[in-house]
Amino acid sequence: MSDGEMKSDRFRAAAEAKDFEAGQALFSEEVTFRSPFVHSPYEGRDGVLFLLSNVAQVFEDFRYVAQVETGDTAVLMFEARVGDRELQGVDILVFGEGDLIEEMTVMVRPMSGLEALGTEMGRRLEAQGVEPA
Repeated sequence: MSDGEMKSDRFRAAAEAKDFEAGQALFSEEVTFRSPFVHSPYEGRDGVLFLLSNVAQVFEDFRYVAQVETGDTAVLMFEARVGDRELQGVDILVFGEGDLIEEMTVMVRPMSGLEALGTEMGRRLEAQGVEPA
């Protein structure tokens, strides 16, 4: 990485472009994903990329508004809309060997935005024949 470049820059660029094909090179195969909806984390790159690609389609006007990184941890704050509900959230990334993302935690507020996201994600997953966790 060059001076001023952060480990999370590639993730941010992929998320902003809704390019989760790039995720194959960004995430560890054993990545752990903590969703704002369920207590138990999701494990494994393929499942995480599937979820993220669906979330990216649900979010409207998605944009990162802040990015902070220290050592192997990055926090990226975003704003988006789901239907008529505005929301804010953070992606917390933990990097491991090879600067691959080993852990990702997503938090979303306010409750009305989280509920709108959950409802739309449930519809989308059900339409694809996937049982939401």
